[in-house]
Amino acid sequence: MIGAEFAQRNSLHPTDLRALICLLDAARAHVLATPGRLGRQLGLNSAGTTALVDRLEKLGHVRRTRDSRDRRRVLLEVDERAVALEQSFFGPLITEVVAATRTFSDTELATIQRFLLNVHEVVAAQRDPSRLPTRSPVPQKKRGPQ
Repeated sequence: MIGAEFAQRNSLHPTDLRALICLLDAARAHVLATPGRLGRQLGLNSAGTTALVDRLEKLGHVRRTRDSRDRRRVLLEVDERAVALEQSFFGPLITEVVAATRTFSDTELATIQRFLLNVHEVVAAQRDPSRLPTRSPVPQKKRGPQ
C-alpha cells in the first residue's frame, strides 16, 4: 500500500515503481543494470521493457548510458533525483523499521529471518510452481488457548 501511495504521488505505474526498486537495489549492490536484466526481473518482453525504460527516462528517474567496456551494451543508471525522492519518502520508514529490529535478540531475529525466507519461498512458488520449496513440511506445534 505504501508503494502504491508513492507511485501515485509520483505519477508512476506500479510496474514503473517495481522497476525503479530493482534498479535502486542493483545500484546499492554495485550490479550493472541492463534493460535485459530488468526485463527478466519484471517478467517483461523486450518491447515492454523498452516502453518502461522510456517512461522512467522521460520522468527523469533513469538514464541510458553505454558500457565503457562494451559499447554495444546499454546500462541503466538511476538519476540522483530519483534516489533523493525515494529516500525522502521511504527513508523515515526504513529508519523506523531498522530501529524496531533493535528490540529483538539475535535468536529472535534469526527466527524472523527464517520465517520471512520461508514466506518468500511460498509466494515465489505460488507465482512459479517450478520454484516449489525442496524442504520437508515443518511439523505443527501445539498452541495453547488463544
